[in-house]
Amino acid sequence: MPNVLFVCTANICRSPVAEVLFRGWLRQHATPGVWLVSSAGTWASAGAPATAYSRQMALQRGFSLEQHAARTVDEPMLAAADVVLCMARSHREALHIEFAKHAARIHLWTALAGPSYDVADPFGGPLAGYEEMARELEGLVEQTAERIVALAQQRQTTAE
Repeated sequence: MPNVLFVCTANICRSPVAEVLFRGWLRQHATPGVWLVSSAGTWASAGAPATAYSRQMALQRGFSLEQHAARTVDEPMLAAADVVLCMARSHREALHIEFAKHAARIHLWTALAGPSYDVADPFGGPLAGYEEMARELEGLVEQTAERIVALAQQRQTTAE
């Protein structure tokens, strides 16, 4: 089963929204097979809920983050993931250092779409920041979903 992991800092804003948006894309495009799509944070407080604004952004798009519980990236998660997509360069760099043997599967998500940049963290900011984040993540899903699917399927093929 292909496994995609989205990573941000606290796993309460960007990565949970990315997770549900990508799951939605997979359903909408009738992607074959069973997929595991999840999220985690480099500095997550285990069990923390998604922020109210992140839950609102997901709900406006037909998804729920009500059951979301933050978790910290760990070795078993990275070992199981076929593709790891980070929101910021600092996340990718930290994971490359701490989990070097998985570095080939750890990407800065925006780099799959074109020029590399960090997806801004809206935490603590106004609703407008979360709205911008959600629009940006929707665009990234549309621009990169087929490539993510191909990367995950490629890894599945080579792992067999």
